Amino acid sequence: MSLPIPSALPVRPLKTIAIIGKPLAVGMAESLAEIANFLVSTGHHVVLENDTAANTGISGFAQMTPAQIGANVDAAIVIGGDGTMLGIARQLAPFDVPLIGINQGRLGFMTDIPLERVLPVLGDMLSGKIESERRSLLEGIVMRDGVAIFNALAFNDVVVSRGAGSGMVELRVHVDGCFMYNQRSDGLIVATPTGSTAYSLSAGGPLLHPSLGGIVLVPIAPHALSNRPIVVPDYSEIIVTVINGRDTSVNFDMQSLANLQVQDQIVIRRSAHTITFLHPQGWSYYDTLREKLHWNEYPSVEGRLK
Repeated sequence: MSLPIPSALPVRPLKTIAIIGKPLAVGMAESLAEIANFLVSTGHHVVLENDTAANTGISGFAQMTPAQIGANVDAAIVIGGDGTMLGIARQLAPFDVPLIGINQGRLGFMTDIPLERVLPVLGDMLSGKIESERRSLLEGIVMRDGVAIFNALAFNDVVVSRGAGSGMVELRVHVDGCFMYNQRSDGLIVATPTGSTAYSLSAGGPLLHPSLGGIVLVPIAPHALSNRPIVVPDYSEIIVTVINGRDTSVNFDMQSLANLQVQDQIVIRRSAHTITFLHPQGWSYYDTLREKLHWNEYPSVEGRLK
């Protein structure tokens, strides 16, 4: 029986808010300062993530590490692209701090508020016009000779891949103790529903709604075309064993990396931690897909009559 992702709880009062910019935060000082001053003007206490403050030169606000932010704030505003959100989401996941994403990247599946509209949208959200949703993460442990040598969280995906100059890697996959297949390929993507719009999608994987309790396994350029993507329940334990291959590695959200040897195992399961996103009232996942993937959009009857 599936263990459902806990539904998002009512949003607690947002009194203390952290602001986190993308790494280096080049050219963001003016936007960040504007948002910080706006929050102060609406009666909120503002803190800056310490690297963000250092990279922008903004002063006059308390500065905190991600761990301190997790322990002391009611929400965090993340300004950048999905990569910025991935990095900070994993660090704040143990603290259950809700995240608001401001898009200054390209696609922005997770940072959904346009920078040019940020102040009026934030004003509406802070006045109570807000929606929340909770999303799952994966945890992965690399086992070598029965000993755990590496572990990390992934919000998008865990990816086992061959070396840049090597041939295919051979992997053996078990799900809940049951042998599923041996696979020769360029690698394997194990993705959350959130990650189904990332590398998984470009490798031919399906789109999964974020509220689904599933994990998708997507082969990367498999030798046998019969190796197809499959979605398994999110309570599954997935074990990927490296059978053959040189310079094989595993990465978590393309940000944490471990080098692998033959017979290493990657044990992957749903994390006990979740991420809560806060969205403007009326937000729709389908609107996000339509905008970011450029799906055809037909005008309304009123639009056709104009």
